[in-house]
Amino acid sequence: MECSEKPVWNRFTREELGQLAVRPLNGEIRKRVLDHWDAVAKPIDGMGIFETLTAQIGAITGNDKVDISKKAVIIMCADNGIVEEGISQSGQEVTAAVAGLMGRKQSSVGRMAAMIGADTIPVDIGMNRKEPVEGVLDRKIRCGTRNFKKEPAMTKQEAIRAIATGIDIVFSCKTAGYKILATGEMGIGNTTTSSAVAAALLKCEADIVTGRGAGLSDAGLLRKRQVIAEALEKYDLYHADALTILSSVGGLDIAGLTGVCIGGAVFRVPIVLDGVISIAAALLAERIVPGTKAYLIPSHKGREPASEALLRELGLEPVIDGKLALGEGTGAVMMFSLLDMALSVYSGRTTFREIQIEQYKRF
Repeated sequence: MECSEKPVWNRFTREELGQLAVRPLNGEIRKRVLDHWDAVAKPIDGMGIFETLTAQIGAITGNDKVDISKKAVIIMCADNGIVEEGISQSGQEVTAAVAGLMGRKQSSVGRMAAMIGADTIPVDIGMNRKEPVEGVLDRKIRCGTRNFKKEPAMTKQEAIRAIATGIDIVFSCKTAGYKILATGEMGIGNTTTSSAVAAALLKCEADIVTGRGAGLSDAGLLRKRQVIAEALEKYDLYHADALTILSSVGGLDIAGLTGVCIGGAVFRVPIVLDGVISIAAALLAERIVPGTKAYLIPSHKGREPASEALLRELGLEPVIDGKLALGEGTGAVMMFSLLDMALSVYSGRTTFREIQIEQYKRF
């Protein structure tokens, strides 16, 4: 089922995508943030990875007064044609049902985000339905991807349009005053697409990076791995570039999140990654626009086996190891909370000088 094209999303070309450049982070601001952490009344590096992460945020935004007070999760919702091959317990109707909950702020991520004062921005970038969903931003590229066992999931132009959509949403969010964004997704079958993308990018066998998703049986897992392995060979993906990998076996949610990651780097907005789908998009973004990864903040490792390998390839260290597998951006929202707590110490500015104790020295 095809949906009508919207010309506003056809303006971005592959050549323009390749011309995007990412500026290096502001090293001077990064040093200022770290120096301030050393002046806070605590042991050297006492806040651990949160000291370097807040310094990274300062370096991204160009301000040592680190502010993430206005934040949102961008949740890309899309369906995947590969569900025809029995790689999921659920059907595509679940995608729309959960997206509806997201539109009403009643899904898991909506409730968690409301608890910490973060906004949720669900986006229909490719659900398999023509009717709009109340509360969900309509940025549909097409009504679900094709079955990649039979043909490429999408055309390269469709993939580029989805990437451009993600970039554009980041721009809109920055214009609206958001200081930090997170990635989320909803789409039945997207652990299959993300595992296929991961296997191709990492040049490893499907078995190594493919897990049970929402809870496949042994037979279902075997089928899922077989479908991915066949696609890797069918499209010669071990020798393909990132855009070819994405268009061959990816999902529109992954493509949109790839754009969100790139948009963060282009518009200097820190992007907090969620689970395996987001992390696969992050590596695609880095391969398409080198330097993007400096603008990305990991949240959790996740239960899917591809997560750890993808994070290692990106050089990112996850903070939370809670065996999460919910998706939607829930792990990233947890990370928002942790960053807020760390910044309460940073911004509180209780220094050694104020309590009249000699500051610890860094050796």
